[in-house]
Amino acid sequence: MTGEDDVHEYSGPRGRAQDQPTNPGDIGRRIAHRREQLGLSPERVASRSGAAVDYLEHLESRPAAVGLETIISLAGPLGTSVRYLLGGGPDLPPGQASPSVRPVMEELQPWECWAKMEPGGVGRVALSTPEGPRILPVNYRAPDGTVLYRTTAPSTAATAVGEHVAFEVDRLDEALGSGWSVLVTGLAHQVTEADAMEWFGKHADPQPRAGGRRDTRVRIRPGRITGRIIRTVETKPSDDAP
Repeated sequence: MTGEDDVHEYSGPRGRAQDQPTNPGDIGRRIAHRREQLGLSPERVASRSGAAVDYLEHLESRPAAVGLETIISLAGPLGTSVRYLLGGGPDLPPGQASPSVRPVMEELQPWECWAKMEPGGVGRVALSTPEGPRILPVNYRAPDGTVLYRTTAPSTAATAVGEHVAFEVDRLDEALGSGWSVLVTGLAHQVTEADAMEWFGKHADPQPRAGGRRDTRVRIRPGRITGRIIRTVETKPSDDAP
């Protein structure tokens, strides 16, 4: 996440600074990605849109507040929609963007998988229930080569205790058409708060976004971990790190 000092309203030659700029988000990255998909130079897009080349290069190189008029003028030459450039459709499932032109899929090494998971976040637990298989989102942490999440005692996520489960985490970069996924399989155990604090420390304790009392801590001891990454040939693997 960028700080306020990293977000600027550009006022260079022929750049359009409207009174109501849009959220900078990843607009610049989407512009660059789409331009490269079409094989267009910055000069060609700038000429077709009426924007200055240095203004376009500024948008592509760092977060900037962009006026809607500018986005509309760029959407046509880029053969895409304003909605795409704005990252529209936040309520839709990820993966709506067009795939990259030259995607490459690679297997991740176990240590790379753990590096992807280490920051924690939201993952999905897959388990069997009397009603059939279930997949549930949970907030998790991944301290010291294990997976830890919190839930409530009567919840479905708590029934994973004592069972072999799968745990999946992924990230999709809609702007660049890249992404990765990691899958952990192993046996789930319940641990006490005291044991969790002793083993992993307070910073490893997941903080569920759903709120409420979630005092059941479940630890998944991995039996196997695998992962894959999709990137473009122009992107180095390190650029896809979260």
